[in-house]
Amino acid sequence: MTTQAIPTVQILKSDDRGQADHGWLKARHSFSFANYYNPEQMGFRSLRVINQDRIAGGGGFPTHPHRDMEIFTYVLSGALNHKDSMGNEGCIRPGQIQLMSAGSGVTHSEFNGSSEEEASLLQIWITPERQGLTPSYTDWTPNAQQRNDKMALLISPDGRDQSATIHQDAYIYRIKLEAGESVSHDLKEGRGAWVQLIKGKLRVNNAEISVGDAAFMEENGSISLTAIEHTEALFFDLK
Repeated sequence: MTTQAIPTVQILKSDDRGQADHGWLKARHSFSFANYYNPEQMGFRSLRVINQDRIAGGGGFPTHPHRDMEIFTYVLSGALNHKDSMGNEGCIRPGQIQLMSAGSGVTHSEFNGSSEEEASLLQIWITPERQGLTPSYTDWTPNAQQRNDKMALLISPDGRDQSATIHQDAYIYRIKLEAGESVSHDLKEGRGAWVQLIKGKLRVNNAEISVGDAAFMEENGSISLTAIEHTEALFFDLK
């Protein structure tokens, strides 16, 4: 009988992230970004940016350019208005995501959908498999089953299980667990996993993380996620 390997878990504590305070925007940076530079935190495999942004009512990012990056927005609270040079315009709320492939170049703006209430979100950048792609945009809303899944696939390279499609060998799941509930994931050879905790407390194999913390692994084997209390997280399986 062969015992499956258990990957070693490393942790990035919430308080060890970079910080920025622009008045209308308060941000925490998991990796080096803008004026925050940490040579030991430049990204994780194809995952280049995880910013936790809190945008004051009426605040937002005016029109600005991007290129050669897959940009994924996960709204935690409030609403976010989006407008881009491809003609897309809309508003996303918790439970929905937007995925923009900047490709050969695109401009867009993002503003809090409320003039009074704060909006909170995770802004995530993943490097694409190749440069110069045709820009594209997807608004994605989970179906009834995906809303209730403990581990729902949000994004994949092939759009399987009605997920949004990304131009990278990356699978991104939303985890929702009640206290005592568990899910597991088999991390294949040559891949890495990153868990970003949004709500609650979570045990990742033998390590515990709290809100804002991340756990990451680069060894193949079985990953067990067990909620200590009601939990929401994003799970990345990356080449």
